[in-house]
Amino acid sequence: MAGVGELVSWFGGRARPLVALSGGVDSALVAYAARRASPRAVALTADYQALPRDDLEAARLTCAEIGMEHVVIRYDELLNESYAANAPDRCFHCRAELGGRLREAAARLGADVIVDGTHLGDMGDYRPGLEAMRAAGVRSPLAEVGMSKGGVRAAARAAGLSASDRPANSCLASRIPWGRRVTAERLARIEVAERMVRQAAQVGTVRVRDTGASSARIEVPRESLGALRGAMASLGPGLRAIGYSEVEVDERGYSPGGANRG
Repeated sequence: MAGVGELVSWFGGRARPLVALSGGVDSALVAYAARRASPRAVALTADYQALPRDDLEAARLTCAEIGMEHVVIRYDELLNESYAANAPDRCFHCRAELGGRLREAAARLGADVIVDGTHLGDMGDYRPGLEAMRAAGVRSPLAEVGMSKGGVRAAARAAGLSASDRPANSCLASRIPWGRRVTAERLARIEVAERMVRQAAQVGTVRVRDTGASSARIEVPRESLGALRGAMASLGPGLRAIGYSEVEVDERGYSPGGANRG
């Protein structure tokens, strides 16, 4: 199984790597390895509308822990109609814009390679965004050295990274079923609702699926369903206050891509 040593070696000869840092454990480990390989490595976080605030803070913390230069760029992806319309290729349009902005940043910062946190286990999923990132010239060291999610977490834990135990996350737009328009208002209430659920049920992984004008479906891991059911009565007033008057608990438990399952 590949480890941090192989990951650091991957960066050999690259003087100024640019790491697309999302705030999750995968890109955090890539940033750690890049920083070990080169003191001039730099991380970039795209602060767009669908990025949870917790992820932005986690990215900042990772860079502080490893002593890495951190650049934050801000833009509004909702201005791209192909993205906001929320067709099944939404992620392609999101990553195409990100890839272009990464290339611009790389030129401005003098970076000699752009990398992300895609790992081996991501390669088999339907991920149209990967195609867009490859077209932009973004490389994926974790996948290239053969590291899977379990290996990433173990390596990040051994490195002492606070991101090592962060639950897997995705952009807030992934909570909105295809065909339902992505708006700033929907993204904001999803983020607030998930924070409420996380605090009330004391559960790490939460997805609030925005299924209608006033309806939502909550997903948590199956082992956390009891805690969520116990918290629903106390959650009701807060969820109604932000516009969710009809809320159901998905008894099947959390599933990646669950916004679009029947």
